[in-house]
Amino acid sequence: MAIFIMTGRYSAEAIEHISGERTTKAIEIVQQCGGKIVASYATMGETDLLVITEFPGASEAIKASVALNKALGVSFSTVPAIRIEEFDDLVGNKEYDLAQ
Repeated sequence: MAIFIMTGRYSAEAIEHISGERTTKAIEIVQQCGGKIVASYATMGETDLLVITEFPGASEAIKASVALNKALGVSFSTVPAIRIEEFDDLVGNKEYDLAQ
């Protein structure tokens, strides 16, 4: 499973309907799209939500992002992520250093 970071913003209407039931609905949508929520946080600043998810691939993550927006009024920006150890191995490997 691939990791995706989803940052979300509530619409003006959606913020009026924040509840535990909507959180449960979000979990169900992610699961229906083949994914899993690893962790989720309410945030302050440019975004209202930070959700760490796992999906089989980008197609499933995109599907969930759109479905969450349609069902809950939360607009998500979804980006792939890899663990820092994997990143270090990937870009720290001298044979892949194209700058030489």
